[in-house]
Amino acid sequence: MTDLDDTDRAILRALQQDATLEASALGRRVGLSQPAAWRRVRRLRDEGVIVGRRLVLDREALGFGVTVFLGVKLAARARLEEFERAVTAIREVQTVEHVLGLYDYRLRVVARDIADFERVLRRRITALPGVGTIEANVLLSEERRPGPL
Repeated sequence: MTDLDDTDRAILRALQQDATLEASALGRRVGLSQPAAWRRVRRLRDEGVIVGRRLVLDREALGFGVTVFLGVKLAARARLEEFERAVTAIREVQTVEHVLGLYDYRLRVVARDIADFERVLRRRITALPGVGTIEANVLLSEERRPGPL
């Protein structure tokens, strides 16, 4: 774990809110000069604290009106690597989480509508290697999206 001071934490909070901030604007926000802010960000990247930037898109605006969480239990003797490789190739599958509990994996799947989701489920997901049982939960509303740590 990297030792972070209050300025590092302020930089991370600011970048989580707006990853497009330039070093000069970031420096003004956290009370540093542009070069000092740039050096801090570079150090945080070099130490693996900052691992990338991401563009967040509005799924509904792009026509993906249905989100479904799937609990997937693999069949006995299924190969995890084989399943993971195959499931990550399905573009509608947004997240793949290997979890402990009733299911082996939790998937977040987006689709245009329920009929589109059914097509993805029948043709792509149930055909994955090692799939045993699947439980689906349709997202009704999302009150809070994953946010700053």
